Amino acid sequence: MTARKDRLKKLVKVQEQLKALHETRHAGFLAAAVKAEAEARDLIERFDTDASLGALFPEIYHRRITGSLERQKKNLEDARQEAALIATATARTNMVERAYKDVRRRDERERSDRERLDLITQKRVDEG
Repeated sequence: MTARKDRLKKLVKVQEQLKALHETRHAGFLAAAVKAEAEARDLIERFDTDASLGALFPEIYHRRITGSLERQKKNLEDARQEAALIATATARTNMVERAYKDVRRRDERERSDRERLDLITQKRVDEG
């Protein structure tokens, strides 16, 4: 195996790991956004009930609802940024995979050519 082929093989593995990291982070941000939205919805529903302390402490409820919605917005923005990083990592991974496959095919072709040349040389030696 050529040194370039080995390096490209390792680089493909690293690129795939990087892509997986971004995908995991993206999923985490989306999950956090859903959780923050659910928390805001729950606070809003509880605020309107008769047993709620919302009438006594409306500022606290409004602050927590606002905080939840801000967290949701931030997590959605972070998820959007991670999606862009996933696209970049995917493009890089595909590019490195193509280069690796090209080098691998070239190495296999060269090895096959050498084997054929050895067979031809051996045949000539045997005939002579």
